Order: sequence, then C-alpha cells, then structure tokens
Amino acid sequence: MEASKSEIQAWEYNSTDENEKLAHKYHPNRAIPLSHVHGLGILTWKLDVDNWESDTELKNIRSDRGYKYSEVITVSREAMVDFDARVKGFFKEHMHSQEESRLILDGSGYWDIRDYDDKWIRFYVQKGDLVVLPPGMYHRFTLDTNDYIKALLLFTENPVRTQHQRSDDSAARKLYVEKYLLQQRVKAQ
Repeated sequence: MEASKSEIQAWEYNSTDENEKLAHKYHPNRAIPLSHVHGLGILTWKLDVDNWESDTELKNIRSDRGYKYSEVITVSREAMVDFDARVKGFFKEHMHSQEESRLILDGSGYWDIRDYDDKWIRFYVQKGDLVVLPPGMYHRFTLDTNDYIKALLLFTENPVRTQHQRSDDSAARKLYVEKYLLQQRVKAQ
C-alpha cells in the first residue's frame, strides 16, 4: 500500500544550544519537501486515530506491511518513572536493524533524520501521523515542549527496540546506504 497524503512538515535542523524540544528552524525556514523525506526511505500516512482499533486503512497497512505485533506506549512525566533519562536516550543518535513504525495516537514530537550529506532534517509529528523509518537510518526523537506523546508501536516480529549506535558496518546500514542515500546523493548533483 502506497503512503497516502500526509501533513508532515520537514525542515533543515538548525543546530543551536536551545532546548532540543524546540523547533530548531532557521530564519527564514529552510523547508525540506516531503518528497525528499520519502526519498530517504520514510513512509508517512495521516490516519483517523480516534477509532484506530477499527480503522480500515490502518488494518490494511498492518496487513500489507506484515505487522503482527503492537503495543501502546505513553511518554510523559506522569507515565514514566525515569522520564528524563528515557527522553534523553531517545535523543541520542541511533539506528535499528528493523524498521521503526509509530502511529501517534495523541501528543506530539520531533524526529531528526540524517540526510544523504549527513545534515539533520527535522520533522514534526502529531496525532494521526503514522511514520515508518527504514532499518539502518540514523535518527533520534524528542518530545516537543508539551512533554507528552502516546503512540502505537508496530512490529513485524516480536517487539524489539534495540538501539544501535552509529556504525557504518552493520548490514542494515549498508543496505540503507545502497538503497536510499546513494540515490539521493546522485539526485542532488
């Protein structure tokens, strides 16, 4: 199933000493087209999450992508004893050997992904956004200043959330570079 229209906005990340939970936009903003984000291997959908358990489009996506397992996670000060440490851990650059699929049920936050030239691209996610990051993609995540997000995590196999530190030696990373980054680099020239 093709990724459907999404309202996600992306921009070049402005590295400053400001709180990572702020937008980090340049002034003027350096917007990144969603087509470029998709070209890096990310899939996005906008879904009705008020009825996510019975939503036909989500059921079709789960079937098409082979998602057999799921869990709901709430990231907030009230829901997590080790909130600050967990949020700090999400913001450390990492990758996964499996795709990372998250449907935002409530709340909001920012994903930062590495572009082909190793610059950060930031995009904002909020209620209704389903985002799939490919295996081997360097990324990090942070909440926005609301300090709250509730998400449905989707998995093809038993839930595994192992974060791998930056390394170009992993099989997932090599495949990602070959499949996406080299193509984006050629398009940019």
